[in-house]
Amino acid sequence: MIMERYARQIILPEIGPDGQARLKNSSALIVGLGGLGCPVALYLAGAGTGRLGLCDADKVSLSNLQRQTLYSENDAGSPKTAAAAKRLHALSSETALEQWPEGLTTANASDIISRYDIVVDCCDNFATRYLIDDCCRQLRRPWVYGSIGAFGGQASTFMPDSATRYSDLFPERNTLSAEAPSSGGVIGAVPGIIGAIQAAEALKLLAGFGTTLCGRLLVADIKNMTFQTIDL
Repeated sequence: MIMERYARQIILPEIGPDGQARLKNSSALIVGLGGLGCPVALYLAGAGTGRLGLCDADKVSLSNLQRQTLYSENDAGSPKTAAAAKRLHALSSETALEQWPEGLTTANASDIISRYDIVVDCCDNFATRYLIDDCCRQLRRPWVYGSIGAFGGQASTFMPDSATRYSDLFPERNTLSAEAPSSGGVIGAVPGIIGAIQAAEALKLLAGFGTTLCGRLLVADIKNMTFQTIDL
């Protein structure tokens, strides 16, 4: 069953049976199950990642459905962790799904993050990203950053020994942490694109192939369809 299900990626020499086995034995924490977290979760589960942590304190609303592809109209009002787990189990029943409906907080971040190989940041606020940055550096966990707005987005990967941290990229910590979570407009395709890039970064780390965005910031402008990478 495994060979048939994952045949299209196992035949890639960069992955092969060994890479598929690494995916099966790996784990990832997805912080935020919104526009970015939905494609990340779908692609990581679909690729055969062995264990996924689903971390979000929010509930599904009708306004989410324009871009958050894990959910249906029937999920409105349900915790995102529960609705996401149901959908992901239907996609990949062998993936262990762990729910963290309290979200990531200063009180639980170190304990939760320590349970996973990598963290994929799909949240919508600076305070949580700084928290991820601090904990991942302390616990020596790599993490994949992504953010979106209107017609564009950014992505990067931070390793435990990265010369540049997220807090170096955005040094105005106190000012930015005080900002409310993002609630501006965005077209649904933008988080789909950035989330797919984040999923690709996570899969490269977990399966052990390719070159990540570590040391680089990818900036996407979907309105004008331009992509650039900036050395950090």
